[in-house]
Amino acid sequence: MTTTTTPSGAGFAGLLRAEWTKLRSVRRWALTMLAAVGLTVLISLLSAANSSFSIGGGSAPPIGPDGGQVQDTFRFVHQPMTGNGEVTARVLAQSGVEGAAPGWAKAGVMIKDGTRPGARYAAMLLTPGHGVRWQTNFVVDRAGSAGGTPVWLRLTRTGGTVTGYESTDGANWHQVGSAELTGLPETAEVGIFVASPNSTRVERQFNGTSVSATPSWSTARFDNVGVRPSGAPSAAGWRDEEIGVTGRGGPNAADGRTAPDAPDSPGGPELPDAALVSGVPDSTGASTVTGTGDVAPRAADEDLTRMSLGGVLIGLMPIVALGALFITAEYRRGMIRTTFAASPRRGRVLAAKSLVLGAATFGVGLVACVTAFLASQPGQRASGFKPPLFPTPSLLDWPVSRAVVGTAVVLALVAVFSLAVGTILRRSAAAITAVIVLIVLPQMVAGALPLTAAEWLMRLTPAAGLSIQQTTPRYEHVATVCLPESGCFVDGPWVGVGVLCGYVAVAVAGAYWLLRRRDA
Repeated sequence: MTTTTTPSGAGFAGLLRAEWTKLRSVRRWALTMLAAVGLTVLISLLSAANSSFSIGGGSAPPIGPDGGQVQDTFRFVHQPMTGNGEVTARVLAQSGVEGAAPGWAKAGVMIKDGTRPGARYAAMLLTPGHGVRWQTNFVVDRAGSAGGTPVWLRLTRTGGTVTGYESTDGANWHQVGSAELTGLPETAEVGIFVASPNSTRVERQFNGTSVSATPSWSTARFDNVGVRPSGAPSAAGWRDEEIGVTGRGGPNAADGRTAPDAPDSPGGPELPDAALVSGVPDSTGASTVTGTGDVAPRAADEDLTRMSLGGVLIGLMPIVALGALFITAEYRRGMIRTTFAASPRRGRVLAAKSLVLGAATFGVGLVACVTAFLASQPGQRASGFKPPLFPTPSLLDWPVSRAVVGTAVVLALVAVFSLAVGTILRRSAAAITAVIVLIVLPQMVAGALPLTAAEWLMRLTPAAGLSIQQTTPRYEHVATVCLPESGCFVDGPWVGVGVLCGYVAVAVAGAYWLLRRRDA
């Protein structure tokens, strides 16, 4: 091992040069960094080659206006509306057919670019668990009031702009949201709709996790349904359809019939009873619609960017060893005394080692991550992950660049953390084992724990830093199951990096405190 000393008067820059000379002059440390790159790229390539995607006997999920996968299955009682106008309805009640309705069951009014699944739309709706919502084009969700039934809902169209309102009395209206639906045709479909997302059940055992989803059905009662096109329209035929579903029985099985024309009324054409499967209005004149499915984004089956960086978990192990050895090797050989004699201010030594090690591992990590990402793309496409269901990720996309560069930052933080733990323990094996246990073990045991415990384990350990790799968007209005052992983190990417930074800060502070109080 080559030792470079720096006179105390040479300043911090000289100390940095000395530590850099130590790092680059030890051959096995250079080989360790090369091993980190090789393992990261190799494991990522194997992961891409061994993964696969196929639609199988089902149909491909529809693609929404923004190019992402969506769910677009619901009950729609609708008619065409040409030009400017409005659709209004009062939701009297909302309930589940069997048991309670899901929290994100939807009942309300909608304007949609035809009935093709994935077509652009805007909706004002009521949910059992989240109050009134304004939603457009699957990904936009804005909260209205938290009140329940009864509630009046309205959509107005002016050109390509659709605006949503709610009211408690049908006279005083409050705007909830507005959006420009680019490309909305002159004639669009308007009406009332009901959707009820799947009920998801998670069963966890020591040897695995089972996630099952079963359809749910929800019912809503409407009255005062009317359409007011601009001008003096004639009564239009209402059509009762289950959008996105063919050949399925159950409540409100779609028959695709066209209802008879509705009589004229001061509020526009009233919703005909024949258009509703319930058929007969109750004593108050309200009509009932029952539906299933959801109108929402669909989480992609795989996060392609995270998959391409899957080798990092193995590649960081040499980084952990390098970080610990960068200080413990000097303790083992007694050369730490020479280092402290040349630079008596031990905190400066620790700072210099941290900066040099962090910068070097960030550079090495960035090379590894960029190479792994680019090299994995052909294998992923060959495995079936192709557009349009899986748009090709690009380093120019912010989520992708954040994941790639952020992963390199995580590797640098892990190296500095290992250095600090090595300073505290002074033993290579103990330090390396401790860091690997804190980062790798949680992901290995998470699948054997109850879901809540597994989520908190991943939240509170340094492994949380790997959440930076996630690029699949999450939406508040979509209930999802997040399995930590599958690489899913409940919190956002920067929250996880913040947790890792907290561990690094505490470890470095502890190492600094002990350096000043212990003999070399």
